[in-house]
Amino acid sequence: MLTVFAVNIMVIATVVIIHYEFMFRFTLLMPKLTVRHRFRIVLGVFGALCAHAIEIWIFALSFLWMHHADGWGEFDGNFEGSLMDCVYFSFSTYTTLGFGDVVPHGELRYLAGLEALTGLVLITWTASFLYLEMTRYWVRD
Repeated sequence: MLTVFAVNIMVIATVVIIHYEFMFRFTLLMPKLTVRHRFRIVLGVFGALCAHAIEIWIFALSFLWMHHADGWGEFDGNFEGSLMDCVYFSFSTYTTLGFGDVVPHGELRYLAGLEALTGLVLITWTASFLYLEMTRYWVRD
């Protein structure tokens, strides 16, 4: 159980650091951009989506590794064990959409639950960040 806890914390720490670095770097970059103020927000949204996608892929790679390792559990349902199956499951879990056609069993359930919580927090963090950037750079005509 200690190994499961350590691996889950390592995955979550990795995605939180990636997200923090995105927002920190973007905060430094925004004032230096020579594009229209409103376009800065578009770049911020695109960057945030890229950051979220990278984070989802990190979870997916973790699920793939855990699924194929002995003793970590397995997936059931509409799941063939491919990387893209893990990416699909990760996208639906991170966004808390959760279609339910892929079901984790065993230790995989803990990472799935933590991914949903992490995704909720990081998506909310992004929304707050973009709102603050909009109040700073959105010029009214």
